[in-house]
Amino acid sequence: MKILYDYQIFTKQNYGGVSRYFYELMDNLRVHKIDIEIPINYSKNIYIKEADFLSKPLKGYTEYKDFLFGLRPKGKAKIYKLLQKLNFIKNAETANQKISIERLKKQNFDIFHPTYYDPYFLKHIGKKPFVLTIYDMIHETYPELFSADNKIARQKKILAQKADKIIAISENTKKDIIKFIGINEDKIQVIHLGSSINRQENNLEMNTDLLKKLPEKYILFVGNRTSYKNFDNFSKALIPLFKINKKLNAVCAGGGEFSDKEINFFKTFNITDKFRQYSVNDSDMTLLYKNALVFVFPSLYEGFGLPILEAFNCGCPVAASNRGSLPEIAGNAAAYFNPEDISSITDAINNIIADDGTKEKMKKNGFEQLKNFSWEKTAEKTLAVYNSILNNTL
Repeated sequence: MKILYDYQIFTKQNYGGVSRYFYELMDNLRVHKIDIEIPINYSKNIYIKEADFLSKPLKGYTEYKDFLFGLRPKGKAKIYKLLQKLNFIKNAETANQKISIERLKKQNFDIFHPTYYDPYFLKHIGKKPFVLTIYDMIHETYPELFSADNKIARQKKILAQKADKIIAISENTKKDIIKFIGINEDKIQVIHLGSSINRQENNLEMNTDLLKKLPEKYILFVGNRTSYKNFDNFSKALIPLFKINKKLNAVCAGGGEFSDKEINFFKTFNITDKFRQYSVNDSDMTLLYKNALVFVFPSLYEGFGLPILEAFNCGCPVAASNRGSLPEIAGNAAAYFNPEDISSITDAINNIIADDGTKEKMKKNGFEQLKNFSWEKTAEKTLAVYNSILNNTL
């Protein structure tokens, strides 16, 4: 069996949950002697940068934010686009799509599995089947957070209707696919993800520079801080806890530097010195989870929630929103709160950090819940989907 993947998510993301998913899927499928091809020349994605299932090393490319070394001369965007047009700067999206189309046209594969929602391949795939993974339905659940065009929702619907099989990464995502797109549930297979932070990594040499920077006691927030991630309510919920415990702090992993809006909020409530942000790799994340009093996941919606499994793997207690897929993934191993009720968030966090017995119990429950998830299981169940298509057992 030969599976053809494409460039999309590995061009869009330097790192992130979706590109991590596809990297782990491809890496674990090789155990089953599956022939894997991903035609891509240009990427800065950290997961596949040196992946040995690639036919050749990847080339880097210039992004707009890196262009002219961070300088901002007038007309920078126009200069950038002109140089791309003249091929002085590589347009990675265009270049990667070109070679993907070339491979599609050769038809030398059994199943195509696109890594995101661009339907560019439909006119080139012929009669070959394709599988679509849907990660979440955030664009459909909260359309007001996105542009009026809502391109991703539109493209997702097109592909969902034409796909031979859909993989949903949680039961909650499956439910929302049926609700918003009207897909027959028999066409959708739920396949959970795994944790890429292994417990064995807890014993690796830690980043001592980062360790020295960390406050003694901190609450951990992971990932982007965009609107539906609910960082505003998370921040407000910590204010009374900071007053109770003067040594308590908040650490934000990833998500970029704090915005002017966030900084102004911190200043307003005189908590600027309480919040710290770090850009980190997987090894650093292990350190952050291990040393945190609690990891808080206040999101209004998640298609899965990989950080929950990462926290469990590192023995970090979890306080999570009772929305989306989070209760499905965390089970009875997390403390839940209403993400729109600030006092509910505060109470859930305080109940954990104020009681060592509660923390130890949650740590044990987290390790137990983690047994339900692994990338090996993800690969096995995905292979079963591929086989069902080839054997006409849909």
